[in-house]
Order: sequence, then structure tokens, then C-alpha cells
Amino acid sequence: MSTNYLRNTTGVLWLLLLCCLPYLSAGQQLSQTIRGKITDKESQEPLIGATVAILTTDPAIGTTTDLEGSFRLDKIPLGRHTLRISYMGYEEQVIPELLVGSGKELILQIGLSESFKKLQEVVISAEEQAKGNPLNEMAMISTRSISVEETKRYAASINDPARAAQNYAGVGISQDMSNEIVVRGNSPRGVLWRVEGIEVPNPSHFAEEGAAGGAVSILSVNMLDNSDFSTGAFPAEYGNALSGIFDIRLRNGNNEKREYALQAGVLGVDFAAEGPFKAGSKASYLANYRYSTLAMLNKMGVKITGDATPVFQDFSYKVYLPTRKAGVFSFWGLGGLSEQASLAERDVTKWESNWDGFDDRFKASMGAAGITHMYFLGKDDYVESSLVLSANSNSIQFDSLTTEFDVVPYYNQRAAYTSVRFSSLYNRKLSNHHTFRTGVILSRLGYDAFAEGQNADRQQGRFVDQNGDTYLAQGYAQWKYRLTEQLTLNTGLHSMYFGLNGSASLEPRVGLKWQVNAARSISAGFGMHSRHEAMTTYFAQQRLQRDTYTQPNKELDLTRAAHYVLGYDQMLREDLRLKAEVYYQHLYNVPVGAEANSSFSAINHERGFTTDSLVNQGTGRNYGLELTLEKFFTNNYYFLLTTSLYESKYTATDGVERDTRFNGNHIVNFLAGKEFKVGSSKQNLIGTNLKVMWAGGNRYTPIDVKKSREAVREVLVEDQRYSLQASDYFRTDVRVSYRKNKPKASYILSLDLQNLTGRLNVYGIYYDRVKGDVETIRQMGLVPMLNYRIEF
Repeated sequence: MSTNYLRNTTGVLWLLLLCCLPYLSAGQQLSQTIRGKITDKESQEPLIGATVAILTTDPAIGTTTDLEGSFRLDKIPLGRHTLRISYMGYEEQVIPELLVGSGKELILQIGLSESFKKLQEVVISAEEQAKGNPLNEMAMISTRSISVEETKRYAASINDPARAAQNYAGVGISQDMSNEIVVRGNSPRGVLWRVEGIEVPNPSHFAEEGAAGGAVSILSVNMLDNSDFSTGAFPAEYGNALSGIFDIRLRNGNNEKREYALQAGVLGVDFAAEGPFKAGSKASYLANYRYSTLAMLNKMGVKITGDATPVFQDFSYKVYLPTRKAGVFSFWGLGGLSEQASLAERDVTKWESNWDGFDDRFKASMGAAGITHMYFLGKDDYVESSLVLSANSNSIQFDSLTTEFDVVPYYNQRAAYTSVRFSSLYNRKLSNHHTFRTGVILSRLGYDAFAEGQNADRQQGRFVDQNGDTYLAQGYAQWKYRLTEQLTLNTGLHSMYFGLNGSASLEPRVGLKWQVNAARSISAGFGMHSRHEAMTTYFAQQRLQRDTYTQPNKELDLTRAAHYVLGYDQMLREDLRLKAEVYYQHLYNVPVGAEANSSFSAINHERGFTTDSLVNQGTGRNYGLELTLEKFFTNNYYFLLTTSLYESKYTATDGVERDTRFNGNHIVNFLAGKEFKVGSSKQNLIGTNLKVMWAGGNRYTPIDVKKSREAVREVLVEDQRYSLQASDYFRTDVRVSYRKNKPKASYILSLDLQNLTGRLNVYGIYYDRVKGDVETIRQMGLVPMLNYRIEF
């Protein structure tokens, strides 16, 4: 997506959005409702009579849950609040940082864990702060929840959960213009996306073949609930992933009143609606639609970026239908379309580099529609099943132009995938000591892939031409056992079978947590993991003779990894947490070049596919130390400091251990923010947020300029692959926001200044055959992101 798309719209949006600001009103004491449901975290059984209290009001405001585990707190003053939930025989939970505004009710779903000593009422302690704790009770280490409020608040996150995750320890970025993430030195391709408990295709606009991210997330922040993000040693229910898990949850719509949100910004204009189907109904709906801002302006004749306007739109929904006897049904879906055409100037005198004489057209789409059903068999067990139909595709048409502007096909690619996935899990809480979970995931995977173009010798060739279907079967079982009040063990086993070539894996998982005291814990985790390659890799073709091809990679085995993690967590005080993790990851069965002296490894791929002959003889290793110091949002400010020191290495068939493409060696993130209460009633907020990132530069391979000039194409120094490293990456982002609360609506104006200093970080290098020299690819400069939002 063009940088001009983000940069050049700012002036227009200032005029469009500022004129929409409401007139200031006289001071008035405003309030809002907080309500929700309290359940047993393991069994999902409603807890009747649980106490819910707001600790930040004077006097405290409290209530108890009803027969359905529901609670309601009315007339809560606007601002940030801390909630405490307690129930006899359960561990007390304290939730900080809850932001209450006038435009929308705050609706919460909260799970409590049963105390080891069943009838003992647990007193408040520092460890019970719920900030960042994973939603999945089986996750013991390397997992944290990402809140919707954080996704909105963090500078440069632009309402994208993947960009919010870039702030956490062990996580780096692949490039400025993408939300792909590098987890502990692994390729972004190792990340698995799940929505509502089941795998979905990469939910990003402008997503390329074989990529795990793109320019803009299809997932609207209006739809999101708090979600889990894992960076290693995953619980047994997660499979087909090597580096990270995004376990996204969609929230339920408000089932008591209709609410709306309208948002306009650089990225797009979107509208969300939610509410009950009828008064008194427990059923609800939630939907969001977004259309790109520049595409709208383009249709009105305002062509800020000329003909190369990025166009995208997306739609998502969730319908929540609880029944009396048949369980709870959820119907949900998300999808997006994106395209961009970058056409060459029809003036040869303006062609300065090799790529100036090309027409480039790109299209991508993604969609998923699912149904999820939860049925309670008894007080302590339930079955949750999901069925999802999904499809994703992308196409590239890349044509070279002669000096007379005749079109010469250079590269043409189209890939379309359809999937039907079914998952079902059975969860039983045997006692306050034991919880058992087992399940299956069955996937039918359809594919239709085609790619042809000029090869290295500038001869036209066909790289992929295949269609058909295969399947992926997964099964798992896991057991959570609280040995003592301080010691919890989680063990499990995951199995996977890939029908295309019969590859199979059996993957043990184990996690252990020792709660040393109320404020300190030590955790450890181990897991075996595996993932299949992008379909186009299996069907890559090599020509034997005219019109005769072979597929050398069709029998590639699963890439596998073993994760070892040790963690330490301490609450220094009730709003200040220190975390440390050390990890070692051994990758094996990695596809590498089949030639004996090859330095190529699929471990370095971000996206796309290779036509090389590959064998599963490569290895890799990632190891490092991660530190996190986090001060929660109390007393109107917060900060987050994360540091990652790591090494990422690989070995191909030449037997030489090298740095991977993603081995930056260090990542430091510092985030901080403060809110100021303003207005005559001190109910409006000005928020300031800062992010500073310092990381090791990208690694790249030297180019042999002499041989490149002779061959009139890029020739790499293969035995020095990824031996060079760009200068350190440095970037500063600032976010300023103003929230105006009025009796029936909230108005939020925000401005993100990404890369405030305008530093042009190096992305990599390439050989320009027109100039006959090496050129440097730079990343973005300063990009302002303006956004205006109304909640009512």
C-alpha cells in the first residue's frame, strides 16, 4: 500500500473531520452502566451471588450476580475504574484500567478460578490483578491477553491487534507497511490465526501468497473482544503453528439497547451497529462495515494518489442466540476485498530505475463465515463446536512495457483457496484440582494455484499450475492438574495428519507453574510443534522438457520445532509487574535447497513460494532473553518497557550455520501514556501516548555487482547469504487523543504521528539492471494518521 495513501490524505481529513466536532456543552455529571456475567473459568458455569464492586468510586459501588451469573452497576461516573470480583471458594480477581465513556455501556465476561481450598474465601493480593493474564486457562507461559482498549490506545497500533502485539517482548516487525510480526526470530509465516476458536486464513488486506499479514487488518476494533496472543510452548489445543498464535474473540452485541459507532480516518470510514433483536431478548447482533477513505475520495474525483489508489472494504458480523435447552449459538463472519494498480508513466524520459517501466496490478480477498455452538451437558462440562467456511485469494499481473508502450507479460499469478473446517472440544471440570479437555479439528483444503513468468534467464516458464483438494486432521487432549495450592501442571498431546502426502506428527506439550507467594511465580513450558508449507510450495514446478514438468516438493514433510521456555513473574506492587523469560527453540525438518552446497532455507521466507527443489534436511535455532516491566494504567498514566536479546540461526545443506533473515539480535520497546481530565466536570479526557522502538537492522545478502552486470539480473553471493546487516532500526511514534463525553454520545478525535523523526530506516537492497548498480530500499518516513470517532 502506497505511503502517499497515508500521507497525502491528512489535509483533506482535517477539513472533513474537524467540521464534524460537536459544540461544547455546559458541565454536567454524566454516568454509564457496567454490566456482564461471572462464570467459573474452567466449566463456564454461571456463579450465583458473586460480589462485584467498583473500587475507584467514593463510596464504593457494588452488587451481586443473579441466577444467571449476571450483574449490573448503574450510574458509574465516567473515567477509568478498577473492578473487584469475589466469590466464596474462588480466587478473587481485580481488573484495572476499565474505561467508561458516555457513548457505550461497558459489558464484561469474567471467569473466576476455584480456590484450592474450596470453602476458603481468598483475600485480595497482588497476584490477582488480571491485567494481561491469558483468557485460556490452559496457557501457562509465553501467553498474554491483548485488550481492545490497548489496541485502541497504543501509539501506531491503528486499531490493529497485530500491530499492538508488536510492542510485546520477543516480537519484531518485518517492515513498516505490514502488520506481519517476527516472533522470537521466526518467519512471520509461522503465525496461526484463529477466530472464535477455529483457524481462519490470514485476515489482512493486501495479503500476499504465503504471508501471515498485510497492510491493514480486516478485523475491526468495533468487533473485537479481548484475545490471547502466544509466542511459544502453546497448549495442546493449538496446532499447525511454529512461532505464534493469535486467538481472536469477537464480542457479543449489546442485548439490552441499540448502540452505534461511526469512524472516519486515513485508513477508512466505518460504521458499526449492535443491539437486541427485540426488547427483553437475550439474543443480540453486532455488525461493522468499512470502506477505504481514498477510494471514496477517488469516486468523487479527488485523486490524491493518482491512479494508484489502494481500494479496500470489509464487513464483519456476529449474531448471538442463546436458547433455553439447545445451548448457545453464534453466527459470525468476516471478509474483505482489496486491490491496487500501479501503472508506469507513459513517458519514457521519466523512467529512472528498472521497475519504472512496469504495470503492476494486485487483488486480494478473504472471507470466513462460521457457526459456533456451546452446549452444557451438566454443571461441570460442556461441548463447544464450530463449523467455518472460508476462502482467500490473490492475483498479481506484472507487465513490462517497451519504449513504445507495448505490453510484454513478465509475471502472472493467481491463487485461490477454499476451506471447510470443523472443530469440537469437550471440557470437563472434574474438581478444583482437575480439568480435562479433548477435541478434534478436521479441515478440507481446496486449492487452485497458477503462476508463470520470466525465470532467472528471462525465459518464459510456468512455476505452478495445480488445483484440487486435500485435508488436515488434528486431535488433542490436555489435562490441568493443581497438585497443591501453589503448583499447577498442564500436560497434553497434539497430533496432526496432512493428507496431501501423508505427513504426520505427534506432539507432547507440558507446562508447570509454581506460585511461590502472593506476588511471585515461576513457570516452565515445553512443546513439540509442526506446520505445513504454503500449498504453492508443494506444487512448484520445474521444467524437464517442453511442456513437461515435475513437482519436486510434493512430498515435503512438516516443518517441526521444539520449544523450551522458563519464566519468572513478580508483582513489584499492585500496579507494577516484572516478567522475564528465557527460551530455546530447535527447528528441524526445515525445507532447504536440494543441492549439496545450497545456502537456501525456507526458514527465511516472509511470503510467496520458491520453485527450487527442496528437501527436509535444514535446521534452525532461536534462543534469547525477554524482559518486561509494565506499570498498569493507574493514577492516569502507564508505561511498558520490553527488551529482547536473541539469536536466530539456520543451517542449510551446505552445513554452514548462518544468521537468519530475521536475526536483529535486539529489540527494545518503550511505551508510555498519560491522561488528563479536562472540562468543567472533569469528565473529558486528553490522552498522550508515546512509543519508541530500537531494534537490530534487517539482514540481507551481498550482491555480486560484476556478475549481475554480466547477467543483466541480480546475482547474489550465495556463500555469504544474510551476512550483511542494515543499520539499527529506530522509530518514534506519538498519539494524541481527545474524548468528549456528552449525555448520549462520546466523540473521540485522535492523531497518530508514525515515525515522528522521519528516519528512513533501511529495508534491504536490490540490483537495478537499468542503472547497473545496487539500490537501497528505504522504509517509511513521517506518516500522520488522523481519526474521528463517534459512539452513541
